[in-house]
Formats: sequence, C-alpha cells, structure tokens
Amino acid sequence: MQDQKVQSEQTIQRDSNELTALLVKVSKERDKQAFAALFEHFAPRVKSYVFKLGSDETMAEEIAQQTLLQVWRKAHLFNADMAAASTWIFRIARNLRLDVLRKEKHFDYDDHDLTEIEDKRDNQEKQLDQNQHAHIVRTALQQLPAEQIEIVRLSFYEGLSHGEISKHLDVPLGTVKSRMRLAFKRIKDSVGEVL
Repeated sequence: MQDQKVQSEQTIQRDSNELTALLVKVSKERDKQAFAALFEHFAPRVKSYVFKLGSDETMAEEIAQQTLLQVWRKAHLFNADMAAASTWIFRIARNLRLDVLRKEKHFDYDDHDLTEIEDKRDNQEKQLDQNQHAHIVRTALQQLPAEQIEIVRLSFYEGLSHGEISKHLDVPLGTVKSRMRLAFKRIKDSVGEVL
C-alpha cells in the first residue's frame, strides 16, 4: 500500500513536472504543440473549476478560453521556481472570474480603465493580505485528515477531476465527493470569518 502511494505521488509529480516543462517551452520558444497539449489538459479542468465556483456553463466556458489565451500571451511571465503550471493557470482563471464578477456588479471598466493605475502601496498591502490568507488556509488544510488533504491537493493543486481522483486513488467516486465536502466544511469552520 505504501509503495502504491509513493508510486502514485511520483506519477502526479511527473505529470506536474511535464506540464510545467510544457509551459516553459511555450514561454521560451512559443511552441504551439506544447501550448496545444496544455490547452487539451487544462481547458476542461479550468472550465470545471470555474463552474464549481458558481459560474454558469457559458461563463465557465468563456473564462476557460480566456484563461488559456492569457496563458499563451503571458507565458513569458511564468516562473517555474515560484509555482507549478497548474497553480499559475488556475490563478489566472480565478482572477479572470473575479474581474468578470466585478465588472457585472460595480461599473463599466470600459469607460474607466482603473487597471492601468498602479499604486505600489496597494500591491504591498495586497501581497501581505494574500500571504496572511494563504497561511490561514494552509493551517486549516494541515488540520484535515490525510485522506481529505490528498483529495484537496489532487483537485486544486494538480487539477484532477473527481472522476480522475477516484481512479487515481482507487476509491469510489462518492467517497471522493464526500471527503471533498467534509474538507470544505472543516476548512470553512476553521477559517470562519477571517477570510
């Protein structure tokens, strides 16, 4: 059992390393085949991720496409020492979704493009805030049982669907969903109103 776990972790790590290598290839060489492989891997996962965050099917599809377009355009900004490909790509998707929600709820950015204005103090405060939030979430994650941590890691850090996690861990799909629900509830209870 322990050997299987080590082997499965190596397989996931290898997959993550391969995805990161593809993104580096896009970044440095503008390699279209590498981008096509990234698109094939991430487009459905990003769509599923955005859908799970509460977007409708159309918005999820649109944000997935915008995300991969941003990956192509901004690949030169990717730093493999700072994040895995999946982390970087899902962060782009999350930010795009937040931009869409802000645009819908507040005002039309077309008339007032405030994104061009940069205040370094705001960036430092935002970075500190993000670091604090990340620490709180990491602490909450560490308090979960090992099987829930594994499922959260596979889903959010490796970008696997529930079905893929079920196959990867050789557990029923219902168990994966149940553990994910329990993990979210425990994290929410642990984090409370801090975030």
